[in-house]
Amino acid sequence: MIISTTGIEGKKILEYKGIVFGEVVAGVNMFKDMAAGFRNIFGGRASSYEGELTQAREDALAEMMARASERGANAIIGVKMDYETNGMLMVTCSGTAVVLES
Repeated sequence: MIISTTGIEGKKILEYKGIVFGEVVAGVNMFKDMAAGFRNIFGGRASSYEGELTQAREDALAEMMARASERGANAIIGVKMDYETNGMLMVTCSGTAVVLES
């Protein structure tokens, strides 16, 4: 379970396992860059970038959960995400790995 709040109603946190991170840096190909450039001029949604962003976000969350599992955690609380573009698409997330009661 991955959540942005600092607790889960009805669940007791048994142990804190520390901060975990997920990072993805993805290149977007030249053709998607050109298509997004046209969308920027003429308006509309850049669906090619939206797909890349969705995939990068899912990959970052999966990486963070894998790191939490390696520490023996079964959930991550207080999750924050950040996006940046600087020629590449960068997605980072962090949260606190915890063990919740079953």
